[in-house]
Amino acid sequence: MRKVYPFSVLVCFLLAISAHAQPKAQPKDHRPILVCFGDSLTAGAGVAPGESYPDFLQSDLDKLHIRYRVDNQGISGDTTKDGVERLPEVLALHPAVAIVEFGGNDGLRGLPIADSRANLDQIVATLQHSGIKVVLAGITLPPDYGPDYIRQFNQTYTLLAKKYRVPMLPFLLKNVYGVPGMMQHDRTHATAQGNQIVARNVLTLVLPLLKK
Repeated sequence: MRKVYPFSVLVCFLLAISAHAQPKAQPKDHRPILVCFGDSLTAGAGVAPGESYPDFLQSDLDKLHIRYRVDNQGISGDTTKDGVERLPEVLALHPAVAIVEFGGNDGLRGLPIADSRANLDQIVATLQHSGIKVVLAGITLPPDYGPDYIRQFNQTYTLLAKKYRVPMLPFLLKNVYGVPGMMQHDRTHATAQGNQIVARNVLTLVLPLLKK
């Protein structure tokens, strides 16, 4: 003879199954945000997911037990003008610190230095005026762009770092560019191994700005 359960027991049983099937809400991440804002060098072009310099920076911070969440806001191909246009998206994250890396695509396209400098100035000023601590990461160009253009290009980072009194890494690919195994075949983007070095380059400048 089949056993018949009271209706109330069946309801409780079904509710228990439904509650168990519901996915558990993920705890909110309350760590302050460190945003890496730039182009393909930040995005991690040409390497596997998890091998960009912001990924390695997150790993380095975790090892030091410094509780910040690194947010990669790098987009391949972006110029300084694109960076200006993306400022609202970055501001919406309410980051505590921003590592700004733009200008390489401007230089490779031979865009006017004055325009690139004005855009980068606007990026740094906007972030800083919003209470965000800024680190400026510079880049340089191949010698075939001519010494005068390269000199003015490089000066952009120095001038803005002095103007806004922000830490500056003159060359993001320091100890990476030209080193065997550190650069991809395009001689523009770092390999995964190179990005580990880039992360350490950045970490040195960032650490004094972070709350332990």
